[in-house]
Order: sequence, then structure tokens, then C-alpha cells
Amino acid sequence: MLNGPAESVTAVELDSRAVLVIQELAGFYPNRLKVVEADALKCDLTELCPAPRQIIANLPYNVATPLLIGWLRQGNAWERLTLMFQLEVAERICAAPNSEHYGRLAVLAQWCADCAIVMKLPPGAFSPPPAVWSAVASITPHAQQPEPALFKAMERVTAAAFGQRRKMLRGALKGLNGYKLLAAADIDGTRRAETLDVAEFDRLARAHFALSAQ
Repeated sequence: MLNGPAESVTAVELDSRAVLVIQELAGFYPNRLKVVEADALKCDLTELCPAPRQIIANLPYNVATPLLIGWLRQGNAWERLTLMFQLEVAERICAAPNSEHYGRLAVLAQWCADCAIVMKLPPGAFSPPPAVWSAVASITPHAQQPEPALFKAMERVTAAAFGQRRKMLRGALKGLNGYKLLAAADIDGTRRAETLDVAEFDRLARAHFALSAQ
């Protein structure tokens, strides 16, 4: 990154030992590398560097999903996210309807961005090696992003739909006034969540948003 075209690089790191190493590197790139010792879950990256921005990160696997969802909420802030996940999580992000890994994370991510796995890495690529395979995902936000209130509506709809994924939608969405919601979105209530594509979830989210405003 530092040898590339980026005007500047901001490194966010929680581990103080790693911070010391990165700070040594910063001495070779004055005014181009800034080191911030912080928890990425608790800081707003848009305040740390000016636009246009990209995020390139090897994410801690235990917090990768909440980090990604938080950045999706700020979709307009990023040109691209290039992120390393546990392979299973990357597959969930990029999964298609009616597939093993398709769920809430796939809908949220693909609703906001074009998502693709660009590299898979075996445990032996790391030292010490983890117990699982890893993967790098390229996530490019769409030009048009949902408003915050609509994003919250999608979060509620997908949480309910996939929270009881063995149920038909008319049962899974009961707490969101399911029959009225499904009718407004023109979705068959006997279907299950994993059969709906992202466009159909978009209809559900918009219907839920509209009904909640009444």
C-alpha cells in the first residue's frame, strides 16, 4: 500500500506490540503512514482519513462480522473494502439464494455492494497457523446506498426471517406484522427466507419501513 498510489495510509491497531512495529515503519514514510492505537469496533474510520477511502484489513475473526456490518452502514464512505475473513464467513458474504451459506450476512452485504472472493488461503500461509482456511473478499459499495432508516429496516427483516429459518416467512415475520408485510411486498408467506433473493428482501425492507412510518 505504501509503495502504491495511496496518498496516505492510516493503520488502526489494538495490539500495542504491533503498534510499536508499525510505528518503526512509519519512520520510513513520513507524512504518509499514520498509526492509530484503537479498537476498530469503537472508532469511526471516516474521521481518521479523508475521502476517497478504501479499507484493506486482515480482520480479527471473532469481530469480523460486526465490523463489516458497521462499515456497510457507511457504504457511501468507501470506494472498496478488501478484507480477510475466515473462509466460512467469506462464503456467507458471497452466497447465493438456496445455497448452504446464504443468510442474513449475504443479504446485507449484497444489498449494499458487489461481493466476491478473490483469494483463498490455507492455514499454512500464516504463522502460527490457524485451525481454519481464510479468504480475501472484495466488497465494492454500490453507487446508490440505502438511507440509515431503511438499513435498520433491512436489519430487522433479515434478523426475523433468518432467525427462524426453518419456519415459513408468515411465521418467522409474525413479530413484524407478517401477513400485512408480506402482502405489501407481494411475497408468498409459505416460502422460507433462504429462497428469497436480495431484490425480494429489498421489497420486504421497504414495505416494513413504509408500514412502520404509518
